[in-house]
Amino acid sequence: MSILFDTDVIARAAPQLVQGFWFTLQLTGISALGGVVLGTLLALARLSGNKVLSSVVGAYVNTLRSIPLLLVIFWFFFLVPFIAAWMTGSKRPIEIDALTSCVITFILFEACYFCEIMRAGIQSIPPGQLNAGKALGMGYWTIMVFIIVPQAFRNMLPVLLSQTIVLFQDVSLVSVLSIKDFFGSADFVAKRDGRPHEMYLTVALVYLVACVLLSRCVKALQRRIAIVR
Repeated sequence: MSILFDTDVIARAAPQLVQGFWFTLQLTGISALGGVVLGTLLALARLSGNKVLSSVVGAYVNTLRSIPLLLVIFWFFFLVPFIAAWMTGSKRPIEIDALTSCVITFILFEACYFCEIMRAGIQSIPPGQLNAGKALGMGYWTIMVFIIVPQAFRNMLPVLLSQTIVLFQDVSLVSVLSIKDFFGSADFVAKRDGRPHEMYLTVALVYLVACVLLSRCVKALQRRIAIVR
């Protein structure tokens, strides 16, 4: 294996890398959207007056946030098929493909972080709006969905996007299940051609550029929202 940097290796691997990068973006988008929706519901449940529901959701959020994401990926992929078989009475483990497993894992895991972000956003809204809604005869969930949550989402949008950038980086963990995302594709080429220097450096540079650009977009959005206020 030569230690000289060979740019031709990158050029030959470009189609695979582009396909892997597109897959990474898709998985990030799906997981972020699902995580925001589920996280918002979890936040509403934590802030509801139901102590049992709030306690259960709080335990779920705190537990998953205390476990490394890689462990959650392995746990879901290897153990959930057996748990699902036990719950359904099946004699064999229910097969769950790696992609489906990762999508569900990321949504469930990221929802815990989005939950805390949305909870902070909801609590930042003046309580007088909630009281005004109740005075008009509106129910708790109606007030939250149509009045409080839209404002909280707007206030916390920069933070939500920042968490999405972290998710974009975490998606590379799917490579442990032999899924060819951006990092997984580069890792496959590196091992196949014996050119780890070119592949890993290229991946690092692409992630660096992408995250810097996304971070600047978040800062620009944050300034714009601050000006509107």
